[in-house]
Amino acid sequence: MAVINNHSVYDYYLSTYAKKAGNSRYDTHKKSELRGVYNRMVKTNKDAPLYKMNLDEDSLNFVIDLKENARSMQNVVSSLAGSDGDIESVFYKKIAVSSNEDAVGVEYVGDDKNPDAPVFEVGVESIATPQVNRGKFLSANGLDFEAGSYAFDLETTSNAYEFQFNVNYGDTNYAVQSKIARLINTSNVGLMADVITDRNANSALQITSKQTGLSENEDWLFNISSNTSWNEINRLGIDKITTPAKSSRFTLNGGEHSSLANTFTINQEFEITLKGKTPKDQPAQIGFKANTEAIADSVDNLLTAYNGFVHVGQEYSSGKGNNQLLNEINGIGRRLAADLSKVGVRINDDMSLSLDRDAIADVVTSADARAAFDTLNKFKEALSKEADKTAVNPMNYVDKVAVEYKNPGKNFAAPYASSTYSGLLIDQSL
Repeated sequence: MAVINNHSVYDYYLSTYAKKAGNSRYDTHKKSELRGVYNRMVKTNKDAPLYKMNLDEDSLNFVIDLKENARSMQNVVSSLAGSDGDIESVFYKKIAVSSNEDAVGVEYVGDDKNPDAPVFEVGVESIATPQVNRGKFLSANGLDFEAGSYAFDLETTSNAYEFQFNVNYGDTNYAVQSKIARLINTSNVGLMADVITDRNANSALQITSKQTGLSENEDWLFNISSNTSWNEINRLGIDKITTPAKSSRFTLNGGEHSSLANTFTINQEFEITLKGKTPKDQPAQIGFKANTEAIADSVDNLLTAYNGFVHVGQEYSSGKGNNQLLNEINGIGRRLAADLSKVGVRINDDMSLSLDRDAIADVVTSADARAAFDTLNKFKEALSKEADKTAVNPMNYVDKVAVEYKNPGKNFAAPYASSTYSGLLIDQSL
């Protein structure tokens, strides 16, 4: 099973993906779906040879890019599947739209057959914010902490934890702050930690809650204290709240409301995401898109996911000379190029795909609509298979040397070996 000792890869994941992309409702799965993923991982481990490879930072970042692009593509495919798996269902699906997407995002999660879904207005006075504890700025290269073992207590609204960390001889302030940040980020306690710097080469540890909003009977979302290491925690300054959490304030058809979170549902039909303040007396109008606009947006999302894979493949190919991923993705586009061109999808010089929205609107409302939807279904299914394969074993696309192939047909399942990067054993001494 892979053991990654390069901490920069975790920083890359947190800065590139974890803090920028919220969870989609398609990231929630049934037990049967999770069991299917597990079974595919076990099968991959069972059949995969033993590899040796030199995993540098670029390779690790490439694998993370692959995993996240595969997840994004799986979510897009799921949103286009409909009850019968046919992309044509999107043409008849209710797609909610906001007149001010920068301030109010919306997704319709109700019954597509409901003809009485309301149209309404949402005005945003303020969005819900997290609690932030920004520590004191210390000289990044300073040696303000003596070698030793230290601990602090962390309380959240539901649990209490004790964190312990060691300071080694020669550890700089930045090293100590980074060590605590990694400890918090990997503990899964609902907090995110960063080490921030200023123009004077000073660094500070900043801790932010993933939860937003503060109920009337709460003073904080998390609290940091220490009896045994009070001096060290006070020197770090992470026990002080610099920005308290706040609940959102908004109007719904003129009526005032508040929420602990920025995402909530209305009448079990509309999932609303507050993003920013709306202009005074100009609330966002929530309604539905026209059918042709909805299908064009859906295909555009599919092309965006495809182009994400192309970009990742090109970036890794230029640095490592490994064209396997790029060849597979481009192969999908080339194989369906003639049919895709008939529905307004064209291949650009850089092998990315783009959409002519007027062309697709014309074809899905013409006598050839069924053929157009068949083409889009083929494209969707091809991308779905590629995403599933990549998500289970992204290491398939990394440069490696096979050390030993397993005996065909006589292998046993190794469920304990299933991991994010299945089928891989890393020799860190290479």
